[in-house]
Amino acid sequence: MTEAKIHVPTVESKGPARAYNQVHAARKETPGRRRLSVYVAWSFPGEANRELTELDNRFSTMTEVRRVEWPSWEAPEWSGPNLFQQGIAGALELFFRAWVPFQQLVGETTGHPVPVFQRVDQAGYRLPLDERVLADVDTLLVFGLDHNVTGQEASVAEVEAVREWLTREGTCLLLGPHHDVGMSENPDERAMEYAHHGDALVPRQQRFGRYTRSLMKGLDVPVENRYGLRPGVVSGTKIAPLTINHDLDTRGWLEGVTNFSFHKHLPHYATAGVGSAPVHVLARQPIDLSNPHPFTAAGNRELNAFLWMPPAGQRAGEVLFADSTVFSTLFGADESVKRFWKNIATAK
Repeated sequence: MTEAKIHVPTVESKGPARAYNQVHAARKETPGRRRLSVYVAWSFPGEANRELTELDNRFSTMTEVRRVEWPSWEAPEWSGPNLFQQGIAGALELFFRAWVPFQQLVGETTGHPVPVFQRVDQAGYRLPLDERVLADVDTLLVFGLDHNVTGQEASVAEVEAVREWLTREGTCLLLGPHHDVGMSENPDERAMEYAHHGDALVPRQQRFGRYTRSLMKGLDVPVENRYGLRPGVVSGTKIAPLTINHDLDTRGWLEGVTNFSFHKHLPHYATAGVGSAPVHVLARQPIDLSNPHPFTAAGNRELNAFLWMPPAGQRAGEVLFADSTVFSTLFGADESVKRFWKNIATAK
C-alpha cells in the first residue's frame, strides 16, 4: 500500500534571511540619529504555558483566534499545523510579526536596527532590564504585555539601572502597560466591561502590566493603567480623532498626528496621586458610549491615551506613556500612526 503524501504549502519569508537566537551587537552612537529598542516585559514560556482550561488571565491560542475571527486566519500560513503554531505561542508570535513595520520604518529613519528584547524568551533565556539593554539605546520602549499572574516584577537593581540611564542627556523611556480588564470582584461589573469592549477573545478578567507598574513605582511615576475601554469611531469606520493638548505638547510629539490605532480595549492611563514630577496628558481618546462601563458611568467620556513627563531634577531623560498597540500593525497603522512613530524616532 502506497503511503499517502501530505501536501504542505510553502510560505517563504520575504526580504533578507531571518535569524534567531543571536547575541545583540551593540550599536555605535551616531550624532543626530537615535537608537531605539523594545523590551517586552513578559516571560514567553510563562505566557505560552498557561493552562488552557483557565478562562481568565491568559492569551488566546491561535486556534481560538481562528475560530473567533473566522475566516480571516484560514490561509495556509496561519492554519497549517506544519507552518504555524496553533497554541498560545502562535498567538504571541503574531505580536512579533506585527511589530516588524515599526522596526523597519524606524530603522530606515534612523539608520539603526531596532532590536526586540524579551524578559524571558522562547528559549528560556532571562534578560533583566540592565546595562546589556541600556548601554546602546536612546529611546527605550517597554511593553507591559505580561499578565499579572506570571509574577514579573522589576528588581531593585533594574529600577536603579533605569534611573541611572535616565540621568543621561537625551534619553527617553516610553512605557506601555496594557489594559486591566476585570479588576472588580463583582461579576456584574466584569460582565459590563466584557459587553462594553465586545471582544470575544478577551476573557472577563485579563490584567496586564505588573512589571511596568513595579518599574513606575520604583521610579516614583504616578501613573496607573486602568480598564480596557473601547474607543469611539467616526461613521462606524474609523477611530475617533484624539483630543490633543497642543499647548502642552511643546516637544512636538504629536505634530502631524490626528489618531492612534483602533483597538477594542485600550488602557486609561490614570495620573494616580503625586509623584516626583508633573505628568502632562497630551492626548485623550474618546470612548465608545454605545455600551456602558463603570468608567463612563462615573461621567468620563475620554481616556488618557498619551502622557509626557519632561526632564525634572536629576532625571535628564523624558518619560512617555502609550499603549503597545499603537506600534503594532495587528490593529492597523495609517499615516497618522506612522507619523507618530517617526516623531518618536526623530525627537531631538
